[in-house]
Amino acid sequence: MFNDCIIMAGGSGTRLWPASNSKTPKQFLSVNNGGSFFNDAVDRALAVTSGDGRVIIIAGKTHVPHIIRVCENYSAGDKKRLVLIPEPLAKNTAPAIACGAFYAGGERGEDRNVLVLTSDHIIQPLAVFQADAAAAAAFSAQGNLAIFGIPPRGPETGYGYIETGELLAGQDQATAVYKVLSFREKPSPEKAEQFLAAGNYYWNSGMFGFSSRFILEEFRRNAPDIFKAFEKLAAPGKDAYTVQGGIRVLDKWPGLEAAYHAAPGISVDYAIAEKCSRTVMAAARFEWFDVGSWDEYARLASDPSSTEVYTQDSSGCFVHADLPVAICGVDDLIVVVRSGKDGSPGSVLISKKGATQGVKNIVEQIKAAGRTELL
Repeated sequence: MFNDCIIMAGGSGTRLWPASNSKTPKQFLSVNNGGSFFNDAVDRALAVTSGDGRVIIIAGKTHVPHIIRVCENYSAGDKKRLVLIPEPLAKNTAPAIACGAFYAGGERGEDRNVLVLTSDHIIQPLAVFQADAAAAAAFSAQGNLAIFGIPPRGPETGYGYIETGELLAGQDQATAVYKVLSFREKPSPEKAEQFLAAGNYYWNSGMFGFSSRFILEEFRRNAPDIFKAFEKLAAPGKDAYTVQGGIRVLDKWPGLEAAYHAAPGISVDYAIAEKCSRTVMAAARFEWFDVGSWDEYARLASDPSSTEVYTQDSSGCFVHADLPVAICGVDDLIVVVRSGKDGSPGSVLISKKGATQGVKNIVEQIKAAGRTELL
């Protein structure tokens, strides 16, 4: 098992606009069992960390109310394990990981085996994820960066790929762990076909494990600007926390804002993973979905709408709305309605099924029109 877990809970998730926006991003949307993507991520983190292990949640300041609302439903024992660190600035994933690693290793003054999880994916079943995480934990504890790779389901061009080499562990029903040879950017359709045919390429899930000392040494060596920005942070005292909904919120950590201002904005893939010489990959046996479009959300969500939907002479439509919606004489549409009850401007998306990848272009049009308040 891992000692601690860092959950990355920032981002705006505009691929699922308008339900997902800067105020209420994708990770807080409902999915499957009535909980949210983020809710499921916390459940996973609690399940794969030791009994006294902390779940360190790193998110933007505007996301704090959503996180508190979700986390206050956990038991008193689980709440004691949760720590929320609001980021002063959005600086991509590398500064956030450095922040979490300094906190994990610094507060208790010891080396900690840490798992980093995303907060906006569907992963199931939990028992299989726990077994795969245990295999990764064994390697990260030995001074490796342990990445989770997803066996590709097709020649997908929307994900980065991991090229694997020697099999290091795992056979029969155990989790296979491989040496990582290289990371590849999101490929062209032709290159994605080549990766699929080769058989030793996996999708990069964005989840990984490390020991806190190991990753901080990687930052010192490969991303010194980020390391220097955070290395002066002292372990926070009791007065650095407030308690909201029973959750500790580290909102008064001296020096944190200065560290974020000083650190360059860069992804952990570019800053660390692609440069690290001791990287292994655990081949996931769990199901993994990065819900990157309304078409995929419609396929996976079991209870999409929180309000009434009335239909007449219509079929195959998907509605996600916070107002009553009626549809008549249409087929195979995706309808998303946000009323503005949360204080943001109301907005509506209507799309044919199979065409929702175009939402990213709609978002660009909104930006070009200067209507960023809609995002």
